[in-house]
Amino acid sequence: MESRKATQDYAALRQDFQWEIPAELNIGVACADRHPAGDLALIHIEPDSSRRELTFGDLRQLSNRLANALKGIGVGAGDRVGIVLPQRPETGLAHLALYKLGAIAVPMSTLFGPQGFTYRLGDCAARAVITDAEHLETVAAVADELGGLQIVVVDDGVAAPHREFWPLLQAASDRLEPEPTTPDTPALLIYTSGTTGAPKGALHGHRALIGHLPGFELSHDFFPHPGDLFWTPADWAWIGGLFDALMPTWYHGRPIVSAPRQGFDPEWALQLMAELEVRNTFLPPTALKMMRQAGGRSDERLALRSVMSGGESLGEQMLSWGRERLGVTINEIYGQTEANLVAGGCGAAWDPRPGSMGRPYPGHEVAVLSADGDGPAAVGEIGEIAVASPDPVFFLEYWGNPLATAAKYTEDGRWLLTGDLARRDEDGYLWYEARADDVINSAGYRIGPGEIEECLLHHDAVAMAAVIGVPDPIRGEAIKAYIQLADSHTPSTELEQEVRQLVRRRLAAYEYPRQIEFVEQLPLTTTGKIRRAELRRISHDQLDHTTREDPFNA
Repeated sequence: MESRKATQDYAALRQDFQWEIPAELNIGVACADRHPAGDLALIHIEPDSSRRELTFGDLRQLSNRLANALKGIGVGAGDRVGIVLPQRPETGLAHLALYKLGAIAVPMSTLFGPQGFTYRLGDCAARAVITDAEHLETVAAVADELGGLQIVVVDDGVAAPHREFWPLLQAASDRLEPEPTTPDTPALLIYTSGTTGAPKGALHGHRALIGHLPGFELSHDFFPHPGDLFWTPADWAWIGGLFDALMPTWYHGRPIVSAPRQGFDPEWALQLMAELEVRNTFLPPTALKMMRQAGGRSDERLALRSVMSGGESLGEQMLSWGRERLGVTINEIYGQTEANLVAGGCGAAWDPRPGSMGRPYPGHEVAVLSADGDGPAAVGEIGEIAVASPDPVFFLEYWGNPLATAAKYTEDGRWLLTGDLARRDEDGYLWYEARADDVINSAGYRIGPGEIEECLLHHDAVAMAAVIGVPDPIRGEAIKAYIQLADSHTPSTELEQEVRQLVRRRLAAYEYPRQIEFVEQLPLTTTGKIRRAELRRISHDQLDHTTREDPFNA
């Protein structure tokens, strides 16, 4: 972006900015094919600490081969392909190849259970899935249920009818004419939870890459600098891992580290960053809090130049810890799957205000709308955060759900509504207040209560269930379930573990309730709807109420 000049003036950064979006745009080409072939693109660290490296020449050649291989098994422009992989080279190659084909990547967390996979793959009518041996059994069972899904496995020793990733790739040509795509051509489908019903698929076009760049560059203090090396523990299955880290890093021709690991180990993370001399990182608030709680000290070899975080406010103590232990000012950002990286900080250009979400980044018009709907709220007045349309970072639509798409905007189409309440100060800093709905933000995951409540009802002992978020010092919010039992069933520790495991098994490991309270009756409206606001009030008023904490540590 043109704003990478020696100015420290926020107004000048905004005034000088202009979007530069070409008529033809392909994320795969932009991220893999424009850079010197010999430049380092990826450092992959295996769990056994062995190391693999790929150059941008490797990315170009291998993604071309994979695109041709996928074309050979029937994947074409517009087809949806699931990606069920952790951070590893094949994950990035799968995205690049699908974008070059004009197909639509559907990344999914490896933490999902059968129900999570079945809904998403069935809803988008996926043609194929790329996964690994660890998740093959679950994915194969889902494929059998849905029918017609081809499975490509990145590990060796796979039996027919499944296909092995590397032999398939090596047999294909490395010459490819990428599908001509425009900024609005669909490229990426990420499912995000809402307050009711099943998750909605947020469909993004190739323009999403360009839309993320101003926020990415400024949240990393004018990325890139010579020698920059990026790493994040954030899963590449989510918008944060993909477009707050992987794709913008490659777009700028800089290398990124992939290091898959079960759970987050703060001491390991510090050691990894020190040994590899990582310069830039996206660390979710939960990761930063775990680092601080573990007492991990900043290794003298740390080479960090920028740290970005987002999802909840860090506050003055965490910012001070970052400066002391990590040696940098942590830049906080704001966004969501449908409109990401629209506001935040840039310590190299303007001072952070502890507790604030930052300011709108250049190219994005972010406002707080008044409660009466008459336009922007007055300074200090609480209203809903909205982003002006059009904006290249916006999603195209909710997959197959025009009503939900329309509801995401004001009636005149002028503003995209975020569902977050905030206030704006006299200098344009945004200050988060609350969600306008019941979505739970836990450890960086945006979780809708409806899907969990529906899952809980599959247990014979559960007559009714309600799920809310409750304060948690590490995760921001933890999931709490209020359960009304069916006749002849009584509360027990065994029953608590059964319902937790039910959610872990059917939905995802991060969606199970860490707190459970059995109640005689749930508060309902006159039409029979659960009054979650009343449950939140009760939980707030009874913070000393004893609840059984779960024995798991997902």
